[in-house]
Amino acid sequence: MAASAGLIALPAWADAWTAETLPARLSVFSSTEQDLLAAVADTIIPPGNSIGALSVGVDKFLVALFDRCYEEEVQDNLKKQLGALNALAQSTHGKSFTVCDQEQRKKMLLSFADSGEKDKSEFFELVKRETIRGFSTSKEVMVNYHNYKVAPGHYYGCVDVNS
Repeated sequence: MAASAGLIALPAWADAWTAETLPARLSVFSSTEQDLLAAVADTIIPPGNSIGALSVGVDKFLVALFDRCYEEEVQDNLKKQLGALNALAQSTHGKSFTVCDQEQRKKMLLSFADSGEKDKSEFFELVKRETIRGFSTSKEVMVNYHNYKVAPGHYYGCVDVNS
């Protein structure tokens, strides 16, 4: 009886839905932290003459990766260091890290890398490593620059084999 009621109610809630109307997955990172993470990725791999980290979606990759694949203590350190990075930008340049220019962001990130503090240097190494991994394994880079083919060659199912 419950199954019948569920089948009757199904068209009422499943009518005309699209991917845009579905609720977004909640992240442990706030929108400000996600913007900061995107700015860090953009600093590590800027657009240059062709593509950069943001144009292939590395910012979304990083948020999903850190949300789903890393422990809470790593996520907490990421949040803490993103806040510290933004605070450094505010105190040094009087503006958010996200609106600083490329050179200013680069210097601030390198100061974290060269920092004697374990949390800051681990933050930099983790974000740098995962940004590079996200960029180098993106579809656009793999297909357009490394000529990756999912199934190279043609498959011939029935062929005579000389034994």
